[in-house]
Amino acid sequence: MTEQNDIPKALNPELHSKELIYKLEDRPPLPDALFAAFQHLLAIFVAIITPPLIIAGALKLDLETTSYLISMSLLASGISTFIQCRTVGPIGCGLLCIQGTSFSFISPIIGAGLNGGLAAIFGAVISGSVVEMFVSRVLRYTRKIITPLVSGVVVTLIGLSLIKVGVIACGGGFAAKENGTFGSYENLGLAAIVIVSILFFNRSSNRYLRMSSIVIGLIIGFVVATILGRVDFGQITSYGGFNIPTPFKYGLAFDPAAIIGLGIVYLITAIEAYGDVTANSLISGQPLEGEKFQKRSSGGILADCFNSMLAGCLNSFPNSIFAQNNGMIQLTGVASRYVGYFIAGFLVVLGLFPAVGKVFALIPDPVLGGATLLMFGTVAAAGIRIIAAQKLNRKAVLVMALSFSFGLSVEMVPEILNCLPKSISGLLSSGITTGGIVAILSNALIRIKED
Repeated sequence: MTEQNDIPKALNPELHSKELIYKLEDRPPLPDALFAAFQHLLAIFVAIITPPLIIAGALKLDLETTSYLISMSLLASGISTFIQCRTVGPIGCGLLCIQGTSFSFISPIIGAGLNGGLAAIFGAVISGSVVEMFVSRVLRYTRKIITPLVSGVVVTLIGLSLIKVGVIACGGGFAAKENGTFGSYENLGLAAIVIVSILFFNRSSNRYLRMSSIVIGLIIGFVVATILGRVDFGQITSYGGFNIPTPFKYGLAFDPAAIIGLGIVYLITAIEAYGDVTANSLISGQPLEGEKFQKRSSGGILADCFNSMLAGCLNSFPNSIFAQNNGMIQLTGVASRYVGYFIAGFLVVLGLFPAVGKVFALIPDPVLGGATLLMFGTVAAAGIRIIAAQKLNRKAVLVMALSFSFGLSVEMVPEILNCLPKSISGLLSSGITTGGIVAILSNALIRIKED
């Protein structure tokens, strides 16, 4: 057994525990709990509502459907966060782990939606989540197959494919392509205002301004767009009412290509969830080895799976643990999982009122594109950081070369698949799927004897 003094300072949970104001099982006074919860909410709110906005824009959904998807994403994220923090049987890690709609699935979801509509999306969300359930049960073995190198490659491909989506939004979206205004000065100018605003506030030494930089950037962009007449409030006939969750509202369909595409991303997010639970355990002063940690990490991944399946039933998109909230715990010194209950409550309340979804559904594509372009860039950067931390020997270089070549080829020149049977071309139509499959296979099969 490792002696406490032999553990590097940065990886010593006990040292992190001493720096906390409220530890994992502490119950902060109500004002402190609410304040901590509000800060977490600021960090995750935009990230939760952005995926449904992007997906709805790509699928050309109407305002009512878009606002409903946003509301259900907030509701599902709230329920998921409660389950992760509270634990229900073997489900959940029992840490202050916040869950929300995942960016990683946007590209394959859009592909599934274009081919089979919302029914195919939610069918794939529910079916594909079984992959993550399997990983949670055989965690120690899957980590030998899905190595950090493979994870880094797939995360990078996810970021690069999403950047394309962000650029389209900056130009005005698919509607602008049809009416001939794509890439106009006005569209690019709006996107630029948002990007500059986010960068300006993100550089602030004030942590609250830095935390809220994306929210502030979106607000500034929205105000400018309103002044320019780009926001049509007349589309909203009523702000009132109450959202009644209707499971399977848009039906279910099961497209094998869509299920496999999402399944590969689920495989990667399972490994990411393991890393997030590990980081959260460290920051919260909890053990990083032993039976307790193994139970906690397996429960966290299982919750990822269960919550994504639940989200699909509630007409929402896959959920995953948000890594940015680990940084929030460090900043605030509050690791109490009871704060997660308040965060969950806020999200559920926001999800039940349609006014929230309707207002955000009015955000013009260039405004949203300016914010997402930066956010997606950070996803790609995170993947590169994972790769850079590995030993880049000849095998690693070949794995990266093959994965990026095949993945980006499909993403940039989709016509390359036109001559293949429809079943195969449908499966490989996503650069993430193609690159992910190649990364897993090449990493497992390539053998090079190093000098």
